Amino acid sequence: MPKVSSVIVPYASYLRVYEPLAAFPQPERGHWERYARRGDRPSYQDELRRSLTDLVSTPPVAVPVHESRDAFVVEVDGVVCVCPWRTRLRGWQALDELESGGRLPPAVLDAVVPPVVRRENADDYERWRAANPDARPWIRSATWQVPLVWFVLVADEEREHRPPGARPEGVAGAEAPASLVRYRTPMVEARRRVARGLKTLRTAWGEGPFIDGLTEVGRWLEEFHPRSWVELDYGGLVHTVPAEELAADRSAADVAEGLEALGRGDGVVAGEAYGRLAERWRKVRDRQFAS
Repeated sequence: MPKVSSVIVPYASYLRVYEPLAAFPQPERGHWERYARRGDRPSYQDELRRSLTDLVSTPPVAVPVHESRDAFVVEVDGVVCVCPWRTRLRGWQALDELESGGRLPPAVLDAVVPPVVRRENADDYERWRAANPDARPWIRSATWQVPLVWFVLVADEEREHRPPGARPEGVAGAEAPASLVRYRTPMVEARRRVARGLKTLRTAWGEGPFIDGLTEVGRWLEEFHPRSWVELDYGGLVHTVPAEELAADRSAADVAEGLEALGRGDGVVAGEAYGRLAERWRKVRDRQFAS
């Protein structure tokens, strides 16, 4: 199984929101201002490594005892934006989804996260939610896929692809950085694309799970500062998809083409675009069952 930095990579993709420092109240804003100036900020792999360390402990730590004070940081046009990890909140939500989603047989679920651990965390989460009713995560994740509704938020020209072994400009060191596929777009563009996509889909379909998913993502985006940035990151999926397939992947362009075709009533072209998407991501999901 592929490894990066001696850590087995979970095959998950991520949707992140980076908010400007002005979006945070004091004293949290002061913390992120100081944090952004640090030269030793943890990386994406560091977050991954910490979460895996918790899961393989005995008993497993499904949810951290304390909330993380780490974040991902980007600077765009001189504006510093941060994406707090909020690993405790995301851990609770992931555990709730794992139990309610029926993705694992009960015996497997009990072996991975024992019932007593799940009950304790459910009680903790209920108490925490009562005290923090407006809390929301800055990061969403999906295993063995990129949800197709996420591609509505971005455009093909915003795609960044770094093949295996390639080194971004200005990066030195013996260890080559990992492969990467991601998109980054201004929040105002992401919201505009969601609104336009929903209008097109409702006119063409009326209702359906894709519309429901896009509506839910759109509501989540509305909770953030309008000068935020949205990032779609293939994450660990780049380590299971062949390099030539990653290079040829134009999922955002396919989604845009399909929506445009629906808007002009061209069901044939829309169906062809959807067919390419469905087949591409079916192959990715099928790899989780490969030996």
